[in-house]
Amino acid sequence: MQLFAIIRTGVARARMAALLQNQILIMSSPEKIVIASRESQLALWQANFIRSRLLELYPQTDITILGMTTKGDQILDVSLSKIGGKGLFIKELELALEDGRADIAVHSMKDVPMIVPSGFRLAAITEREDPRDAFVSNDFTSLEELPTGSVVGTSSLRRESQLRARFPHLQVRPLRGNVQTRLRKLDEGEYSAIILAAAGLKRLELGYRISMLIPPELSLPAVGQGALGIECRDNDPDMVEWMKPLHHATTAYCVEAERAMSRVLGGSCQVPLGGFAEIFEGVLTLRGFVATPDGSKIIADKLCGKPESGERVGEQLAQNLKTHGAEEILAALA
Repeated sequence: MQLFAIIRTGVARARMAALLQNQILIMSSPEKIVIASRESQLALWQANFIRSRLLELYPQTDITILGMTTKGDQILDVSLSKIGGKGLFIKELELALEDGRADIAVHSMKDVPMIVPSGFRLAAITEREDPRDAFVSNDFTSLEELPTGSVVGTSSLRRESQLRARFPHLQVRPLRGNVQTRLRKLDEGEYSAIILAAAGLKRLELGYRISMLIPPELSLPAVGQGALGIECRDNDPDMVEWMKPLHHATTAYCVEAERAMSRVLGGSCQVPLGGFAEIFEGVLTLRGFVATPDGSKIIADKLCGKPESGERVGEQLAQNLKTHGAEEILAALA
C-alpha cells in the first residue's frame, strides 16, 4: 500500500508538472504568428500541420498562413541543378521573414541549403516521416520488373545516378512539378514509373499510389528527407523559444549529421549526393555517397558515433568519402 501511494504521488506530481508547463506556455504565448509557406498542396499541408501543432500549444494565438509562389515553383521546364538548386524554394519565404510579413517559415528539410543565411536560424526540426523514396507505377510493382527501355521520371540527380548505376537498361528522364503534376504525367503515359519521396505521398494521403517503398540500400535518401524545419529570424529569441516544443531531438541529431556531411562536400542539386542517418540502441549510423551523374562511379561509406556528436560524424564521413575518391568527382562537377 505504501509503495502504491508513492507511485500514485509520483504520477500526480508528473501530471501537475505537465499542467504547469502547459500553463506557462499559454501565459507566455504570442498574440499572433504568421507562417510563410509555398502554395503547393504539399507545402500548405506542412504549414497547416505546424499550425495545428502550435494551436495545441498556444490556443489563444492567432495563427495564419501566408502562401507564396517561389522562383522554384515558377520555373518548371528546367532542372533544378541548372537554375540554382533547391534554395530557390525558400528565398521568397526568407524575404517575408526579413521584412516582417511572416514570423516563421516551414520547409522540407531536404530543400533547406546546407548553410542557413545570416540573420536566420532553424528553430526546430520536427519528427521525421518515412524518409524513403517511393516507386510509383500503374503497371509494375518494382524497379526490377521494368523492361528494358522503360522511362523512369525523377527530379533528382541523386536518384538518377543510383538508378543508372543499378538499372542501366532503363531510361531516366527529368520530371518537375508538384506531386499532383508528376502523378498526372505518369497517368498520361509519359513515364512507365516515377520516383517520389514517400513522405510527401503519405502526407497527402496518396500512399495508395506507392507500388514499392525503395530500401535505402537501393536508393539512399536525400539529406533531411521526410523532416520539416521551422525557420525564423535570428534576432527573435521569443519565437525560437515558442518553437522548442516542436523540436524532435532524435530526428534533429540525424538530420544535423546528414547536413554536416553534405556541407563539407559542398552538397547541392548539382552534386549527386545522398545521406541518411539512423539511431539504433543509442548509436547513430550515417551512410553517404557521392556519384557521377551517369552513375558510372559511386563513392559510398558509413560511419557510426554518438547521436549528440552527429555533426562531427557527418564531417568525418565527408572527409572519408573525399579520401576514397569523392574529391575527384566533386572537382569534375565544379
